Amino acid sequence: MNTAETIFEEWKTYAQKKALKVRALDLEGVVTNSRLKVIGITGIRRSGKSSILIMLQQKLIKEGENAAYINLEDSRIKDNKSVLDNVLKWFGDKGYLLLDEVTGAHDWEGWLARNHELLKGKLHLIVSSSRKKLVTPSRPLRGRMLAYELYPLSFKEFLNFRGIEVELTVAGIGRIEKALEEYLIYGGFPEVVLIEDKTDKIRLLNSYFRDIIGLDVAEMSDESITTVELFGKYIIETPYFSASRCLNFFKGLGHKIGKESLLDLEKYSQEGYLFFFAHIFSYTIKDRTQYPRKAYLGDTGFMYAISGKADMGRLFENAVFLELKRKTPQQHDIHYWKNKEGFEVDFVIREGLKIKEIIQVAYELNSEKTKDREVRGLAACAVEAGLNHGLIITKDFERIETVNGIKITFVPLWKWLLGGLK
Repeated sequence: MNTAETIFEEWKTYAQKKALKVRALDLEGVVTNSRLKVIGITGIRRSGKSSILIMLQQKLIKEGENAAYINLEDSRIKDNKSVLDNVLKWFGDKGYLLLDEVTGAHDWEGWLARNHELLKGKLHLIVSSSRKKLVTPSRPLRGRMLAYELYPLSFKEFLNFRGIEVELTVAGIGRIEKALEEYLIYGGFPEVVLIEDKTDKIRLLNSYFRDIIGLDVAEMSDESITTVELFGKYIIETPYFSASRCLNFFKGLGHKIGKESLLDLEKYSQEGYLFFFAHIFSYTIKDRTQYPRKAYLGDTGFMYAISGKADMGRLFENAVFLELKRKTPQQHDIHYWKNKEGFEVDFVIREGLKIKEIIQVAYELNSEKTKDREVRGLAACAVEAGLNHGLIITKDFERIETVNGIKITFVPLWKWLLGGLK
């Protein structure tokens, strides 16, 4: 057995022995769909993509199928241009091949397209990458791939990982609220969630942040790690992003960079799932590009780990955004809304030209004035969108009110994240 084959066997054996906690992903559905398409699992680095592939190997082998997991980022095989062909020679042309971080391999798109076509019905390819380009491939793979996007743990998964039962007693809700605070501050990366020591959590989050900056965003953008890190720290500090304001920030530090480079960093930080940017809701492309974008972090834990601050209002909103990304169908878009009177709504879910849902996030509703402003903004948006309902997600306020014919539901964040517990 040559060196490459030994490495492939090592990974297959490692995957078979690894004990993992179950994630909220339909593994059976992934297997079924892989018989028709190449399956691409993508998402932020360290969110659990490797674990999904490993669990798939364990499930398939248990069912008597030929399956193998291989991590293509292994430094011993990473730079070998023939690595994918070598894997196929070793594995054969029947079964389920689970390839981790496939976008780092030479000619990965052409290889996947060729072997999917030539070995259709025999070889099933399930691959992963921390880069979004896996699910927006070029022509050879277009129409041949089905994408699954994986995010850090949802709050429901977080509670499961921490062994916290959902009990709707006063004490039970108290435990859930306490768990929610930890979830918001330290985020949902599986390994971080399972570590008890808070200093270790911060240390790990810092290393993740540096890895995503260096291995993904800097590499894709061709910018220095220092530049990308500065950009990252700027985004963490600001709820809105505009290239002009960001340019002034860099100038103030004496750091030379062009506006186009900042727009590239916006693009590539999204492609590496480090940040997301929501455009204003408008029917004109001009408005959507000219207005600042609302900035969200790929994991809420990055705010406290990198800036040392825990702005609960922003963390609440960020958690809602990530949950919407988990739940929202891919043909839907997430925007924010603002009118000429200055009223704003945090989330507008759009399908084509139609608005499906509007959501306001209000951490504190501690005064009638604050509540009135949130309600009036949501009602104005509902009227413009032609909706007769809206949702306000709060810290602990729960009620249903009707304002100007608009049914407004107030619900605590923990309850919304757990699906409303209907």
